[in-house]
Amino acid sequence: MDSHGQDEQQVVWTVVGTDIGPLMLAATRDGLVNVVFHATDAVRDRALEGLAARLGTAPVEDPDAPLLAEAAGQLRAYFAGERHDFDLPLDWSLISGFNRQVLRELAAGVPYGTVVGYGDLAGRVGQPGGAQAVGAAMGANPLPVVVPCHRVVESDGGIGGFGGGLETKRRLLALEGVLPEPLF
Repeated sequence: MDSHGQDEQQVVWTVVGTDIGPLMLAATRDGLVNVVFHATDAVRDRALEGLAARLGTAPVEDPDAPLLAEAAGQLRAYFAGERHDFDLPLDWSLISGFNRQVLRELAAGVPYGTVVGYGDLAGRVGQPGGAQAVGAAMGANPLPVVVPCHRVVESDGGIGGFGGGLETKRRLLALEGVLPEPLF
């Protein structure tokens, strides 16, 4: 409790090594709230500042926090090809409105090893013609990998954009068997 008798929001974080580089994971008591690609010291520090501003409390490093330890374990199993979906509580507080609706549909309706077009996903949430808005929602995804925005591609067969970089998107799609592994 804080000095006003309110439950104080606690945010914990850690960085885990993965096949696509270090990922920063952050969680609240409600669930995993943020996954950040390429979590070098500078990227991590900017992400932590942003989380503090958005959530109203300074995140605390705690790799042993149960939710972070579980998320790290599930990510290790995913990258080892042993897990095809994530079973983690998610805190959606960093995203709202249309973007949240799109990301929830993506998480529930686009399984491992499949892809969906931006326009198709827009249609699924009742916004046919909203492909660009879906693209913006993917770019705003605070939970990449766990909420698999890498599975959203262009309708003409193009890979589309990706906040973690196109090479990261290719590697995730190759891991899931959607794309062939690079030859070198």
